[in-house]
Amino acid sequence: MNLLSVNNLARIGREKPLFTQVTFGLQEGEKAALIGRNGTGKSTLLNTIAGVLTPDEGTVVFNKEAGVSFLPQNPLYNADDTIRNHIFKSESPKLKIINEYLDICEKLSSGKNVQAAYDKILLEMDKFDLWNYESQISSILTTLGITDMERKMGTLSGGMIKKVALAQVLVEDTKILLLDEPTNHLDITTIAWLQNYLHDTKRSVLMVTHDRWFLDAVCTNIYELARGKIKLYQGNYSEYLAKKETEAEIEANTERRIESVLRFERDWLLRGPCARGTKAKARIQRDMQLINREKFAADKGFTFEVKGKRLGGKVLELHNISKKFEIPIIKDFSYKFTKGQKIGIFGDNGSGKSTLLNIITGKLEPDSGNVEVGLNTQFGYYTQNPVFKDTNLTVLEYIKETAEHMTLNDGKKEVSATKFLEEFGFEGKIQHSPVSTLSGGERKKLFLVRLLLENPNFLILDEPTNDFDIFTMNILEQFLINYEGCLLLVSHDRYFMDKTVDSLFILEEDGGISGFVGKCSEYIEFREEQRKLQKAAEKASDANNTQSANQNNDLASTTPPAKKKKLSFKEQKEFDQLNDQIPLLEKEQSELEPLMSSSDFATVQKASTRYNEIAAQLEQMYARWEELSEYA
Repeated sequence: MNLLSVNNLARIGREKPLFTQVTFGLQEGEKAALIGRNGTGKSTLLNTIAGVLTPDEGTVVFNKEAGVSFLPQNPLYNADDTIRNHIFKSESPKLKIINEYLDICEKLSSGKNVQAAYDKILLEMDKFDLWNYESQISSILTTLGITDMERKMGTLSGGMIKKVALAQVLVEDTKILLLDEPTNHLDITTIAWLQNYLHDTKRSVLMVTHDRWFLDAVCTNIYELARGKIKLYQGNYSEYLAKKETEAEIEANTERRIESVLRFERDWLLRGPCARGTKAKARIQRDMQLINREKFAADKGFTFEVKGKRLGGKVLELHNISKKFEIPIIKDFSYKFTKGQKIGIFGDNGSGKSTLLNIITGKLEPDSGNVEVGLNTQFGYYTQNPVFKDTNLTVLEYIKETAEHMTLNDGKKEVSATKFLEEFGFEGKIQHSPVSTLSGGERKKLFLVRLLLENPNFLILDEPTNDFDIFTMNILEQFLINYEGCLLLVSHDRYFMDKTVDSLFILEEDGGISGFVGKCSEYIEFREEQRKLQKAAEKASDANNTQSANQNNDLASTTPPAKKKKLSFKEQKEFDQLNDQIPLLEKEQSELEPLMSSSDFATVQKASTRYNEIAAQLEQMYARWEELSEYA
């Protein structure tokens, strides 16, 4: 079933149309991504589809029964609203009932006498069969770390604001999700959860993201916005890349054939053929069309290596660094950096990643300990929100304040500031435009270009991939792979981290910092394995405790048994639902098994996909059933 139809959409940009004649649809259950370079209009298109912006031409039509939830790149909020008010602003009757239920539950837990209201809301929850929906909402809020629903939005960090905004769109009772950079400002743990959520949900998704791992895991279709047009590539991001490569080969071959024909035709035209005849006129017209055609332009694949200042024997030493705000953020951390180290910093939002970088660069003083910087160490510090002293400078003037050209690593070749800007997508008139006219993503990219032109030998990058297109990330990635200086990197992009760093600083909850030799994805796997081992150990310990308790009861049967905890009404309802749902899913899974050995590939693929979906659901259900069954 079609849920969204976009017809001939057009929007004018700064100097020319951003996009024209954009036409596509979104089917029920489809997971699609919109990709393209910075400045091509991805966010503008998404905002136009969401109704935030008005198109200059064309129409957007949603299925009346679908409903749409939109997550903008920079969420809007009222600073005086509580988290609860922000999340439950929806006009959905179901959400209003669940909001009232959660509010009453909180009042009950704090000792307030609202039993009559509680009994009434339970009837409402039963009447509209909202227990499963409420369970999903509670799971989303808990996973995102949203526990204090009465905090004011104005007191939250940027990362927490993004989590609350994300929660708002995920809990809404809609069938379409429009998400603009949903992974920005989220930590890697939350991104991994969101990836699984979007993969498993039956809702349709259209998103803008540069996270290649995320694109691969979630998307079934890729829409590329380039040269003002949109083009569909069926499959995930890896399949898109393969198709683009094939497409580039075909277009390059076609271009060579056309040029071969034109060499002969140009000679004919130069001889001044008589254009009186119909055939001659048609031939001249065809030749002129070929000469004036839009020529194929392959991606340049720009790579570069800078000739940085040589690092000395002492690079950077941290001695017993500690920092505390309300709680310990960094506790007694020491480390000696050596030449060529590339280290990623891994930690949840609020764990102190940016604090550590600010202490290293001298922007923040530690409470105790000291930082020793080598004489030849020159920092290049990319911050999450770069500051521009004079936004009236043009793009080119801003860059030329640092250097007119860059000397590459061979010591011979030089790249002019103008050329360097072009390679990063700042082409034509934009180089002579004031910095103030640039978008947020373009400003951050410009700041990065200037930073690299300074040729630092110790790069410190705090979330450099936020708001960058994939093309820019590929350039930066290749640069960092070949970079001979030291690198300290904070990024939520697992693909980017895997490609550029070879060890990690792990920021723990208590302020401690430990090390891990390996890639980010390897650490995530290691952590998951440790979690499973810990859970198994806890189960074994519980079993031993139960056995010991039984033995003690045999020895002292006169001792009254401890009062067993009872399930709350909500938990009992959830337990009953699990008892109903698990057998149904197990039955469906067993019915799929014969289909998975079918000779029809499409049947096997469809059955396997559904089988794996059920397996994932059952794994979660079994774990929850075990928890509840202890008290049932």
